[in-house]
Amino acid sequence: MKFTKDIPIGNGTITLESGRLARQANGSCTVQLGETIVLTTACMAPDSTPRGFLPLTVDYREYTSAAGRIPGGFFKREGRPSEKEIITCRLTDRPLRPLFPSGYFYETQIISLVLSADQENDPDILAINGASTALVLSDIPFYHPVGAVRVGLIDDEIVFNPTGAERDVSDLDLIVVGTEDAVTMVEAAANQLDESVILDCIFAGHQELQKIVRAQQELFREMDLEKPDWEAPEAYSPEFRAEVENAIWDDFTTALNTPGKFERRDAVKAVVKGFTDRLPEDDERRAQVGKIVSELEDKALREIVMKQGKRFDNRATDEVRALDTETGLLPRVHGSALFTRGETQALASVTLGTRRDAQIIEEYEGETHQKFLLHYNFPPFSVGEVRFLRGSSRREIGHGVLARRALIPVLPHEDDFPYTVRVVSEILESNGSSSMATVCSGSLALFDAGVPMLAPVAGVAMGLVKDGDDFAVLTDIAGQEDHHGDMDFKVAGTRGGITALQMDIKITGVTREIMGQALTQARAGRLHILDHMASEIEEPREEMSDYAPRLHVMMVARDRIRDVIGPGGKTIRGITEETGCQIDIEDDGRVVVASPNSTAADRAIAMIERLTEVPEVDKVYTGQVRRVEPFGAFVEILSGTDGLVHISELAPYRVGEIGDLVTEGDEMTVKVIDIDPSGKVRLSRKAVIMDDPDFDPKDYEGMGVPAPVGGDRGRDRRGPGGRGGRGGPGGRGGRGGGREARHRGRAGEHLHRTEGQGGVAEDQPTDLQGPFRERPRRGPGHLARVRGGEMAAGQGRQSSTGGAAGAPSAHDHRRHHLPAPFPRRLPEVQQRHRAGPRRGGAGPLS
Repeated sequence: MKFTKDIPIGNGTITLESGRLARQANGSCTVQLGETIVLTTACMAPDSTPRGFLPLTVDYREYTSAAGRIPGGFFKREGRPSEKEIITCRLTDRPLRPLFPSGYFYETQIISLVLSADQENDPDILAINGASTALVLSDIPFYHPVGAVRVGLIDDEIVFNPTGAERDVSDLDLIVVGTEDAVTMVEAAANQLDESVILDCIFAGHQELQKIVRAQQELFREMDLEKPDWEAPEAYSPEFRAEVENAIWDDFTTALNTPGKFERRDAVKAVVKGFTDRLPEDDERRAQVGKIVSELEDKALREIVMKQGKRFDNRATDEVRALDTETGLLPRVHGSALFTRGETQALASVTLGTRRDAQIIEEYEGETHQKFLLHYNFPPFSVGEVRFLRGSSRREIGHGVLARRALIPVLPHEDDFPYTVRVVSEILESNGSSSMATVCSGSLALFDAGVPMLAPVAGVAMGLVKDGDDFAVLTDIAGQEDHHGDMDFKVAGTRGGITALQMDIKITGVTREIMGQALTQARAGRLHILDHMASEIEEPREEMSDYAPRLHVMMVARDRIRDVIGPGGKTIRGITEETGCQIDIEDDGRVVVASPNSTAADRAIAMIERLTEVPEVDKVYTGQVRRVEPFGAFVEILSGTDGLVHISELAPYRVGEIGDLVTEGDEMTVKVIDIDPSGKVRLSRKAVIMDDPDFDPKDYEGMGVPAPVGGDRGRDRRGPGGRGGRGGPGGRGGRGGGREARHRGRAGEHLHRTEGQGGVAEDQPTDLQGPFRERPRRGPGHLARVRGGEMAAGQGRQSSTGGAAGAPSAHDHRRHHLPAPFPRRLPEVQQRHRAGPRRGGAGPLS
């Protein structure tokens, strides 16, 4: 039979369902939000051998099939758990483990499977709620259901269970887990938020999650289930406990106040050994002494803290252990730092890489690239133990993610610092709060590497000792205080606010007052540590390591990306091979050039700029002549872009034969004088010469061929006039009265246009034989290729009566870009022209 319960949370509804799936498990349920569904089961092995601890196993899997995808790679099935899956396992385990009854040591397993994922609602919250519901609905002795909600902060408004899009713009990503009475776990990433804001969000989340707790209780009653009674087995008799305490208490408390972690451990062992040596070898009570000593240690901690206001290492409750920092230890890495706090020591190194070094993460949502990596390693020698080195443990992954979350809010934007950054933290000694030591050493190492962070980050772990209504908050807890205390509250942040939180509470009744004091005390400790870090290195180094790659970022138009890549990647491979640089191109046109050699990088950038540059009017380029025609030369000024240098724009004089100046393959410096709407580019070599400050017109006098000069022609084409003079070689005939004069004038004009656009004809008289006469051709098809032409600068028109030259021609030098200081007529021609008009005679000859 199926049982369901709907719970309105924020703008969505969480649905709990049981009785339909996985019915052979001790307890099972599905949790749904939107179209995301998670199945969770809880099983216990009642015939397992009881141990001295709770063997609780939590597994969580996100299958890509839940989002309608097939895994990438060769093997088309999921492999080892991803980092996200491991973190969700820890999020499920941490709030549930302390709530199992004392003395419950049976093997227990919780499994959560994501059945459907809408890619908007994260399944991790559903898995936590599902684990609690499955345990409540099972016959496992679990009596305290918990609820979990995610809390966001968007424009200073609290949002419960925000979607993926909302989380992207939220200043807070907070997970709150708690029972009906108290908060049991907090996990948060924040954008340097104030402590009071964090506190408000935590308790707002606790108020909202109580709906989920009550729904689990109602579902339990509706299904008419019963829970077994649990009585913890007696580990030892009260009489024997009293005997041990009376025998060793004074010496035991004295040993606990011994300075030094290992010295304290050896002193305690000596006291305990003195008692156990008095017991017979076969006395079974010898195995019970260890449990009694652990309880006595818990009692001693509370007494010394609550009554004397100090701790085992003689520190005050708000005192941070001795600090020591050092940067630049490792010469070949790009940044390094050693951070020591008491008996906890972390060595962090920073490596800078390119986009290709980013970690590719495949999840049900698809592939993502992670450009900031933080890896935390906890070798056994850090606590004086012997153990095989295998893969990273769940604890190592969890602590690394916490430290990474603390540093991300202060990292520079990718536009300002396009590197992939990897921080590796090696814990060399450990006596409490090694994850917060990683935050501190990682921040120092990033400064040493020259990463332009917004601010330094420090972290500190807070503890709690509570006895009835009395309590004491401990700053910078050591290992014993973490193990025997009531709270482990890690707080990381800058001077401006909190960037990360992680809190595990082992008791109920942690009030807002207690948590507020913990946050206030944590801020004081954090600022103390930041002051010490600033004495070592106050700002990121201006210069990066000589061994770090230099990245240069440039933008190209998206439609020019193909020009950089080339056919089959040929062009970009050629640039890489020639310069030795690594080049990454993104879809938005961002190009990142990586090279430790700035000279090579500059060369690669120049090559890319040349491939993607767009010609600009009035800009000078040096290109190669690709093709020569009688009317001009085509010069490639940019890759794939060429323009025409007309014969009239080759030199500051009249060029006779283009081949006299230009041949294919020549290098030519030209100026862009025009780009028409269709994209055709007009170039000028003449403009470059004339723009030279040392240009002197006299240097070019007498160069080139004489300009053709035609006869005078009347001002009015339609009016009557005298017979026009015959046009000179390639010149324009004069215009006179009568049909013949018009024909001859037109013929001269036609020949002149032929010369201007098609090429330069030989300077020889033209024998006109008809109304449309042709001059000798320079080559076959010459006249067919040319149309129109440029009229000689300053050529006048005769009056309709065949008189002297009238107003200047409309085809003057300004329209055809012929500079005024260089007329196309020779001086003697100009002199003859000024002598006066001729009637019916031939035009002036050169």
